[in-house]
Amino acid sequence: MTDETKVVRDNSRKIREGIVVSDKMQATLVVAVMERVTHPRYGKTVQRTKKLYVHDEKNEAKIGDRVLVQETRPLSKLKRWRLTEIVERAR
Repeated sequence: MTDETKVVRDNSRKIREGIVVSDKMQATLVVAVMERVTHPRYGKTVQRTKKLYVHDEKNEAKIGDRVLVQETRPLSKLKRWRLTEIVERAR
């Protein structure tokens, strides 16, 4: 391929923001992601929490940090996300 015919690929990987709930594992975090959904029958807004296993190569995030994670290829049995950035440190 020459410079003119380069194909631009769309990076359609999901990005989520959540709070670190565990950092006990080596190079792995558990991040809780909150989701607000409307109940199908009653119409009330409910919060759902999903736990994501996130790859953190440098072990830089700690419990309570607000982080941005991005979907990636399977890295282990449970890890399908990787740490993109630390938005806010825990106080």
